[in-house]
Amino acid sequence: MSAMTAARTTASAHGPRPGLRERKKLKTRIAIREATYRLIEEQGYEATTVEQIAEAAEVSASTVFRYFPTKEDIVLTDEYDPLLEDELRARPADEPIVESLRIVLCRAVGLGFTEEPEVSRLRTRLMIEVPAVRSRLLESMSVTGQMLCRVIAERSGRDPGQLEVRVFSMALIAALTETAAYWAEHGHQDDMGELVGRTMDMLTSGFGTGAPEA
Repeated sequence: MSAMTAARTTASAHGPRPGLRERKKLKTRIAIREATYRLIEEQGYEATTVEQIAEAAEVSASTVFRYFPTKEDIVLTDEYDPLLEDELRARPADEPIVESLRIVLCRAVGLGFTEEPEVSRLRTRLMIEVPAVRSRLLESMSVTGQMLCRVIAERSGRDPGQLEVRVFSMALIAALTETAAYWAEHGHQDDMGELVGRTMDMLTSGFGTGAPEA
């Protein structure tokens, strides 16, 4: 999901280097995404067609659909969930899972939005401006939620299907989605890492006694 797509830098050192076939597939996916972002910036989301994307990426329209079932998926899909999972599993076993999540998410988001600020701003802007993108994002949240369920269950000694594990995992996904929306609605002026930190505080401590922040 878009609020959790920044783990590439922090997690890329974990795991073996992909084979040639996988690298070629990744290169094609990246070419399609970059072409999509460029066209959307130039002419808007609705005016950008899959045929135009295919031509700009120098692939066929069928290839685009093979990699991304819908145009919304091009904007939202990434390869970072497994990397984020690896990063969470790499944290100390005795570290509270909430603290592990805070550290990994804040660091990943900070690095990702620093490395690819234009893409991050575009994706989050589309999330709040284009109903189809927002709808598809909500549909896709379950994949990241299932990953969090696995990690949280493993670290807490619970079953991944337990109600409390599922509720916390999906609450975190929803909270991060709203954090990204807030960032976009406020013109991307805030530090995204700080916003994620505030989000984690809210999830774990509630409103507390401090004065509300704008």
